[in-house]
Amino acid sequence: MSENASTDLVGTEDDTDVVAGAERTGGDEGGSTDRPGREDSGDVLVAEGDAAGDYLERLLDILDYDGDIDLDVDGSRAVVSIIGEGDIHKLIGERGEVLDALQELTRLAAMAETGHRSRLMLDIAGYRARRRTELGDLGTRTANEVVQTGEAVRLSPMNPFERKIVHDAVAAVSGAESSSEGEEPRRRVVVSPAAS
Repeated sequence: MSENASTDLVGTEDDTDVVAGAERTGGDEGGSTDRPGREDSGDVLVAEGDAAGDYLERLLDILDYDGDIDLDVDGSRAVVSIIGEGDIHKLIGERGEVLDALQELTRLAAMAETGHRSRLMLDIAGYRARRRTELGDLGTRTANEVVQTGEAVRLSPMNPFERKIVHDAVAAVSGAESSSEGEEPRRRVVVSPAAS
């Protein structure tokens, strides 16, 4: 198992919806009342990453998939990445649904090993990094369109990780703001002209 720096794969995946530059937290998509200060300097996060890596290596062996596991720590989150080609992509699924489910299972395995609630981020074959770029571009394009037309745009439903990326991109465009509406799993970002 190798350890590489891969901080560009990580965003905040907490169920935080940014509304006009403010943050609102809810739900449980990786959110946790366990924040830094729960005695998890680097040691608990490294232990989390190691437990997750062991779990994922066993899974890859069972599936007979080839892949390398990279471990990193970014702030208050362990980051685990599976890097590989071919069948590895089946672990992502359509729109990342399999990846999200596998991340939850990996968090449970890490929690069982460490005794601490896990907020680890799992990426497979760079999917989350690519998705972050796509969603950032979508948020910027949509915000610019809203500023030009003056009409709100409702985007397709997204998970909390994806909504956060869009909210951040919209917040960087003057004259636009964003909010979230609906209930999981159909919760979506609405981009609107900024209130005067």
